[in-house]
Amino acid sequence: MTSDPAPTVRDLIAFYLEAGVDCALEEEPVDRLFSGGPIAPPAETPPTPARQPPDRAAMAAPRAGIAPPPEIAIETAREAARTAPSLEALRTLLDGFEGCALKFTASRLVFADGNPQARLMFVGEAPGRDEDIEGLPFVGRSGQLLNRMIAAIGLKRSDVYIANVIPWRPPGNRTPTPQETQICLPFIRRQIELVNPDVLVTLGNPSTQTLLQTREGIMKTRGKWFDYDTGTRTIRAMATFHPAYLLRSPSYKRMAWLDLRAIARALGDKALEETAS
Repeated sequence: MTSDPAPTVRDLIAFYLEAGVDCALEEEPVDRLFSGGPIAPPAETPPTPARQPPDRAAMAAPRAGIAPPPEIAIETAREAARTAPSLEALRTLLDGFEGCALKFTASRLVFADGNPQARLMFVGEAPGRDEDIEGLPFVGRSGQLLNRMIAAIGLKRSDVYIANVIPWRPPGNRTPTPQETQICLPFIRRQIELVNPDVLVTLGNPSTQTLLQTREGIMKTRGKWFDYDTGTRTIRAMATFHPAYLLRSPSYKRMAWLDLRAIARALGDKALEETAS
């Protein structure tokens, strides 16, 4: 039989790392197995202090920057949103609302842009980096495309009203969680009710599924008319592609153009009805 070769220093170090040894306790090595010397007793552990009862007053006090549990935040949002008598009051409520954790990571509130008395309202999902900086929805590349889409039907950005389901930018532009969406939902619903447009357009799959209460994808929902009930009035609603998606997939611009033409006809038909009446 041949004996195994003596391990090298590299082999020993690799063994120690695999065994979990990642630091030296003393500058000089100590042979605690074969030196025969006494092993130093472990340092005396200080006594554990007696556990104090929790400070209930401190526990009850809210901590800055910490959102409450989702179920409490959702109910608080519902109660707050229904009390807003105007868009300005709703914006003020959102400025002071701390039920959504996104508020503490975003730079600012992105409430809306455009004409509060508009007949046409667009709703996207959430602000991005450019929107977070400017404090306005759809101001980046997707916003520039949306402006061109609006111009294609003979309107200007100042003629329409633009908002998002989520008024704060999610960190890193990540997808909002279902809890974050449900917390913000009462506010965008109240916003739609206060604007009271003739036509509501949801941009992209998330806002369409959230507001129009459908589980179908945007390919099946776009170009179709839905009834959006505000509780006091039924608004005609249509889904179309989000401008950011059109930038990535320009071949779908033709479908978006068909949707825009249908929206323009609906606005024209409504104007004729009002003139006739």
